[in-house]
Amino acid sequence: MNNIKCVIFDMDGVIIDSELLHKKAYYETFVSLGLNVSEELYKTLTGSSTINAFQRLIAHFNLNEDPNELVLQKRKRYVNFFENDPTLHLVNGVEEIIKYFYDKGITLVLASSSAMVNIDRVFNRFDLNKYFTAKISGADLVESKPHPEIFEKAAILGSTPKENCIVIEDSDNGVKAANDAGIFVFGYKNPLAADQTLEYADKVITNHSELKKYI
Repeated sequence: MNNIKCVIFDMDGVIIDSELLHKKAYYETFVSLGLNVSEELYKTLTGSSTINAFQRLIAHFNLNEDPNELVLQKRKRYVNFFENDPTLHLVNGVEEIIKYFYDKGITLVLASSSAMVNIDRVFNRFDLNKYFTAKISGADLVESKPHPEIFEKAAILGSTPKENCIVIEDSDNGVKAANDAGIFVFGYKNPLAADQTLEYADKVITNHSELKKYI
């Protein structure tokens, strides 16, 4: 894999351990709506944009709710958790691997289902903007992961042919999106996302430092 020129990162669960905050924000919103969302159902939403998740829940429970309003409610709860959780941290080893790629002259692109306001919040808090050429939010796209659109656009933003790109993902929806975009995908086995199988990833890693073996 000596010809890798662009690395496309997912954010939640790959760069930052924020899956738990998202889950708490979702479940507070579910409770406020009187919804009983099973772990099984929630698992299918991981990696999707928030609007896509609520559209599916509205259809599933036959709700008479505005998905855009529910997105705002959930986001408000997430921001509250984000700003008041001093323990929030980058995934172990990710800052080192970001600097490693950057120092090798590899283009870095962020492709996350999170809203751009959340992406910027994370990147500003942990001073990551200087390493990345571009950031793309699935919330700004027509389709959400597992649709490949986000990774196809990420490769274009990185000005790199897809065969010279890799994706790092921790969710099955994200892995499928990379598969369908035709981009080699590393599945990062985040212990906080144990419900994700990563069975269709091209390679599975448990620590970001393992990537140095390949790139």
